[in-house]
Amino acid sequence: MITFPSHDAEQFLNSYDIDTFAVSKDEKRIIFSANMNGKPNVWAMDVPNAYPYPLTYCNQMSSFLKFDPNGQFILAGFDNEGDENYQLYALRPEGGKPFALLPAEKEVKQYFSHLSKDGERMYYTTSKDNQRYMNIHCYNLRTKEDKLLHAGEEASTHLLAVSEDEETLIIGKHFSNTYSLCYVIRGDEVICLTPASEREYVTEGACFVDKDTVLFVTDYEADFPYVASFNLQTREFNVVQVFEREEVAGLQFHKESNSCYVLTHKGVEDRCYRLSLDDYSVTQLSLPIDVMIQSYIAESGNIYIAGYSAVAPANLFVLKNGMDEWEMLTNNRILGLNKEDLSDPETVTYTSFEGLEIEALLFKPKAEVANGHTVFWPHGGPQWAERKQFRAIFQYIIGHGYTLFAPNFRGSTCYGTSFTKVIEGDWGEGPRLDCVAGIEWLFEQGIAERDKLFVLGRSYGGYMSLLLSGRHAEYFRASIDIFGVSNLFTFIESVPEHWKPTMDRWVGNPERDREKLIADSPVTYLDGMVKPMLIIQGENDPRVVKAESDQVYEALKNKGRDVEYFVMKDEGHGFSRKENELAAYSRIVEFLAKHQVKEVRV
Repeated sequence: MITFPSHDAEQFLNSYDIDTFAVSKDEKRIIFSANMNGKPNVWAMDVPNAYPYPLTYCNQMSSFLKFDPNGQFILAGFDNEGDENYQLYALRPEGGKPFALLPAEKEVKQYFSHLSKDGERMYYTTSKDNQRYMNIHCYNLRTKEDKLLHAGEEASTHLLAVSEDEETLIIGKHFSNTYSLCYVIRGDEVICLTPASEREYVTEGACFVDKDTVLFVTDYEADFPYVASFNLQTREFNVVQVFEREEVAGLQFHKESNSCYVLTHKGVEDRCYRLSLDDYSVTQLSLPIDVMIQSYIAESGNIYIAGYSAVAPANLFVLKNGMDEWEMLTNNRILGLNKEDLSDPETVTYTSFEGLEIEALLFKPKAEVANGHTVFWPHGGPQWAERKQFRAIFQYIIGHGYTLFAPNFRGSTCYGTSFTKVIEGDWGEGPRLDCVAGIEWLFEQGIAERDKLFVLGRSYGGYMSLLLSGRHAEYFRASIDIFGVSNLFTFIESVPEHWKPTMDRWVGNPERDREKLIADSPVTYLDGMVKPMLIIQGENDPRVVKAESDQVYEALKNKGRDVEYFVMKDEGHGFSRKENELAAYSRIVEFLAKHQVKEVRV
C-alpha cells in the first residue's frame, strides 16, 4: 500500500474565490470575479458549455459586474492592489484591457448603482468632491455628460435604487451599522420610508415594485430585520413579512412572477424564501450551500446563486424554473480532498457572564492527526459573524491536527439588533469577556487543555487577539494578529474618510470616551504581551492601515519580545493573490508548530 504524506498548504489553497457574478439577459453567458489564475480577474462561461475562460488580465479585485442589456459591453469596478478605491470601467464583450469610464483620481471611490433599461445611463455613488458623505451622479455613456443628482450630507450616502422611469431615486444614509435611513427623492420631495422613531434602526435593501411601491428591509420597532413596504402615493408604511428569529439580509423583486425572493440569516446558516406579492404566501427554498454570497433572479424565473459551506469553497448554481434540484455550474473544490476529509463544524452554545448565550462553531481534526492543541478564533467585523463559510485557513490548520473554536460573541450579527448593537462603544470589554468565557468553557468541557491554546484573528479578530494576548497572556502559548487594530485612537483617525461619520457611534469619541478608548486599546497592554506573536499586514490596507501593525511590532521588538512580522506589499485588507495567501498561511502553521508543547518521550 502507498502511504501519502500530510496535505500541504498549496493543496488546501488550490480552490478559488468567487466574489461577484452576473448573468446575461438571454442566460447564455455567466461572468464572475475569481482568482482562478492565482490573481483576481474576471472570467466567463458560455452556457451550456460552462468552461471558464478569462476576460481580464489586470489582476485586480472587482466590486461588481453588469451586462449591458444590448450585449455591447460589460461594466465592472476595479481597485488597485487592494486599496479599495474602486473605479468604474467598461469591458468589451470578448474582454481585454478595462476602459476607464471616468477620469481616474487617486483616493476617489466610485460605486455602481444602476444601469438604465436602454443601457445609456449609469447611476453611481462617488467620493469625488465629497469624500466624507459621498455624492450621487448619473453618467450618460453616449454623450459623456456626468450630472450631479444629490450631494450627501450628515452621513455616508449611497444610491440604492432607481425607478424604471428614472424619475425617482432611493438613497441610504449610513450613520452606523445599526442605524441607517432610506429616503425617496422624487423631484423636490425627499420622503423617509419609515415613520419617526426615537429608537435608532436600520433601513436598507430597498427596491421598486412599481413606480409608487417600494419594498425594503428594516428593523423599525423590532429586534430582527423584516420585509416592509412603503406607498409613495398614500405615504403608508406596512410590515409585509416577519421571519421568526431570522434576520432578513436581502431581497430581490421578480416582476414576471410578482414575487420577492428573501434571504435570511439564521445564526450560522442562510435561508431563502419566495414571497408571493399576490397572496403573501411564503415558500422556503432548499439551498445547496450554507452561506450565500450573491443571487440573481432571471426574467425566466431561473435562480442563480453563488455560495459555499464550511467544507466546500464558493461555487455557482442555478435552480431552473419549475425544477426542484439545483444544478452546479462550477466545480470549485479542494484538490485531492473529499468533503469527508475536511472538518464540518458542530454548532455549540455556551453561557457567558450575565447569562448571555453565545453560539459558536467547533471544528475538530481527524483523530489520527489530532495534536491536542486548540486555536481560538475571534471573528472580524466586529459586527459580523463566523458562519458556515469556507475558510481555507481553517481547514489547513485543522488538517494539521488543531481543534478550532469560533464564537459569535456579543456584537455579532445574525442574532438580533440588540445583540449586535451592544458592542458599539464597547470594543474591548463585553466581547473580550465573552471570549474569556468561551475559553473557560473549552477547558471545562475537556475540549482544550490549558497549556495548549493559541489565539488567531483577522481584522477585529486581530484586534481581539492583541487585546487577549495583552490582558490574558496566561491562557495562550502564542498569538497571531492578521490586519488587527492596535490603537483605537490612531484607528479612528486613519479609517477611510467616508467611515469617519460612523466612528463616534461605532468605536467612540477620542475626547468624550478617552479613558474607555485607552482601556480598550491593545497598545495599553504591551507589557502584558509576553508570549510569542506573529503579525501579518497588507501594505495597502485602507481599513486598518499598516501603521497599526507597525507600532505594535516596533514596541514589542524594542522590549526584546519574540515577535515576527510579515508584510504583503500588494495586498489590502485581505488576500487577493494566491501566492500571498499561501505564504501567509504556511507562515501561520509553521509558527503554531514551533510553539506547540513539545512532548517528552521517555
